[in-house]
Amino acid sequence: MKKIYCNHLSDIPKIAKEILAVCLAEKIWVFKGRMGAGKTTLIKSIAKEFGVIDLVSSPTFSIVNEYVNPSNDKFYHFDFYRIEDSEEVLDIGIDEYFYSGSYCWIEWAEKIPEYIPDTFMLIEIKVDNEGKREMIISKIVKGEQHG
Repeated sequence: MKKIYCNHLSDIPKIAKEILAVCLAEKIWVFKGRMGAGKTTLIKSIAKEFGVIDLVSSPTFSIVNEYVNPSNDKFYHFDFYRIEDSEEVLDIGIDEYFYSGSYCWIEWAEKIPEYIPDTFMLIEIKVDNEGKREMIISKIVKGEQHG
């Protein structure tokens, strides 16, 4: 587990680099935090680190956005906030994305827990009363005990 503190939005590019260093080996990244915590902002900065030049925005209505970098690597950005029934994700072929070998950045994964792969990186964003953020990065392996 790694904790990163963010006092200002200007820290986000540096934090994106740190997250990349910790999470690079895993393809599934789950971003957890309340509405407005900065999940999409952080994903934008991470995408930039990967060389993505596409406009990165929250796929709230489309559920998934696909981005590519100059090397033609694909990145998938999911937002499951509007999902009412977790089985809805089967209609978009969720397994094909999650097991594609491409990076998948997921917001609101708690709406579809049964479809999230067994191993993933969890980036939890906590916001204090002053708007400062603490990011807790953990590797999750379902079925293992975490201390």
